[in-house]
Amino acid sequence: MKKRLTQSEEFEIMKLVLDKFLWLGFGIMGFGLFKLFTDTFTAGITWVVVGAIVLILFLIIIVKEYEIIR
Repeated sequence: MKKRLTQSEEFEIMKLVLDKFLWLGFGIMGFGLFKLFTDTFTAGITWVVVGAIVLILFLIIIVKEYEIIR
């Protein structure tokens, strides 16, 4: 028998997972900034764009999972 999670428990688990996406996205962008200053311009910009894509995926996951009520 599967255990059912309450909405608050599900939200807490989701926050733990999505926090990793944030760290990953900003880490990749930071690495891109490092590459931008130490290596070629195109290599740095490529890494920054990849980090931005990860953060956009993060945004899409949040919007799909939770309704934003105004």
